[in-house]
Amino acid sequence: MNKITFCAAILASIGVALGAFGAHALKDTLLESGTTDTWKTAVFYHLIHAVAAWALFLASPTTQRRLAKAATAWLIGIILFSGSLYCLALDGPPWLGPITPLGGLALLIGWLLAARAAWSTPNIPTDD
Repeated sequence: MNKITFCAAILASIGVALGAFGAHALKDTLLESGTTDTWKTAVFYHLIHAVAAWALFLASPTTQRRLAKAATAWLIGIILFSGSLYCLALDGPPWLGPITPLGGLALLIGWLLAARAAWSTPNIPTDD
């Protein structure tokens, strides 16, 4: 899980940098091409899933093992979904268009794997 957490933290920092880069250095380029919303969507999904993957390290060791597949799916989803949108927003090759939904599918699979991990993890009794 440490490698996943490391990758998630790196991807989160890259997401922040790309958000700032798009808002400042690429502002005119994105406005000219009309792809500002595409860039913003890429950054939004990028950051949400990087933070979600990073947060899994807070889970118990038993739950972490179950959640590792979810985090891996989110990291793959970030690369495919947000990565393809970043490229398309900068007038990348049109063949990247079909990659975006595959990334979205990876993000959805990650959430379903997280739900399965939560469902299969026994409740921890509390003192209440």
